[in-house]
Amino acid sequence: MVDRFLDPLLTTKETSRHLLIPQRTLNHWLAEEAGGAPLVHRVDPERRGWPTVPFVAVVEAYVLRSLRELGLTKRKIKDAAAAVRGEFGTAYALATKKIVTDGVDIFLDYADGDLARVGDQQRPIREVLDRYLTYIAWDSDDEFASSLRLRQYPDIAPVIIDPRFGWGAPVIQENRVPVDAVVEMWLAGDSLKDVAYEYDLAPEQVEAICRAAQRVPA
Repeated sequence: MVDRFLDPLLTTKETSRHLLIPQRTLNHWLAEEAGGAPLVHRVDPERRGWPTVPFVAVVEAYVLRSLRELGLTKRKIKDAAAAVRGEFGTAYALATKKIVTDGVDIFLDYADGDLARVGDQQRPIREVLDRYLTYIAWDSDDEFASSLRLRQYPDIAPVIIDPRFGWGAPVIQENRVPVDAVVEMWLAGDSLKDVAYEYDLAPEQVEAICRAAQRVPA
């Protein structure tokens, strides 16, 4: 059983690629603290070059990226993260279900007007943040994140990172097949129909997965 908090699943390069976060930005987050705890947690690798990012850190980085996309400055992200952690008494508050309730309001309080409105200037920022957070699935026992859906893949073929499957590699939600296995078979010259048959998918799903995967930087 994978420990979501302590078992390293991904390298920083892999995490950067899956979450579409510049690796330099992710490295800064891994090196900084907020409220006496890492902004994004890391663990020591077993060997040089091996994974250092546990699943909990993948979720933390996703939440922080979502806030950056909405215009919150790094300073205010750190202040808000510290406030959330202090409020809920856990260093992992950014990866707990509490973030979608009181935690979001704390973030908004710390925005100081930066995030009053977004997009068409009519939709409240809370609604937008809630939409980002719906990509996270929560464990019913401890209310920490259990899986994360990757937004770059379409609804026809949802792709998730779930520490129970693939050791952190993105898998297709429907059947837990690693995305890389599908893409590599297609790149090797197999038709969409043949790939779909091999992995019990529809050809349209295979095409959507491969298109999305090809847009992700290597």
